[in-house]
Amino acid sequence: MRAFALVCILLLAFSCKQAPKPEESQWIQLFNGKDLVDWQPKFNHYELGYNFNNTFRVEDGLMTVSYDEWDSISDEFGHIFYRDMFSYYILRVEYRFIGEQVPGGPGWAFRNNGAMLHCQSPESMLIDQEFPVSIEGQLLGGEGERTTGNLCTPGTNVYISDTLVEQHCINSTSKLYPGDQWVTIEFHVYGDKAIYHIIEGDTVMAYSKPTVGGYSLPEGYHLPPGTPVSEGYISFQAESHPTQFRKIELLDLSDKYR
Repeated sequence: MRAFALVCILLLAFSCKQAPKPEESQWIQLFNGKDLVDWQPKFNHYELGYNFNNTFRVEDGLMTVSYDEWDSISDEFGHIFYRDMFSYYILRVEYRFIGEQVPGGPGWAFRNNGAMLHCQSPESMLIDQEFPVSIEGQLLGGEGERTTGNLCTPGTNVYISDTLVEQHCINSTSKLYPGDQWVTIEFHVYGDKAIYHIIEGDTVMAYSKPTVGGYSLPEGYHLPPGTPVSEGYISFQAESHPTQFRKIELLDLSDKYR
């Protein structure tokens, strides 16, 4: 496994706790391939549960972020939350980008989605809140030199090699994945100890000790800056570019590591 250069110390320190290869029957299928009954949308400016412009849907057995009922977008960014909270787990996602970005979408949101880890509850989001407080494992489609599996930190900070990092987004060391190809990424999440982004067996990003704070923390957030973030919900984004997911599955490690 190729270690991310800036975090070799972290990887060595936690290597003894890597999960053994699980049986396939142990994985929980968060997306059942049929419907979104276990998921709940939240769009900026709208009440929880309102699926603005029928954006989140299932098409041909795929969870789809669709913009065919949109004329344009300003800042109506959306997230769809799984029903349960998790703390120690492996999340495996297969995704791809399709079609064209909806008019009005910002340049940074081109072929851009994200697996939002350790999210605040959807019920605690404000009506006018663009992104949940969370750790974002970026899902990007290649154009130029854009890597995927990057880290972004809405309302959070992390440590890399025992150094507090307050930069909002940090690029990974992944390969490029242009076009509409399917990409499989895993997120190995160990509470507030360590998180790894892994693609094709390579660790492309690793960090530790997520805490509340930093960029875009909502005013009046119920937890003060510096609070460890050890658990939360999982959500995926609608940021203006059509996206499909054919697998979202999770291995719960809480019994093994807590």
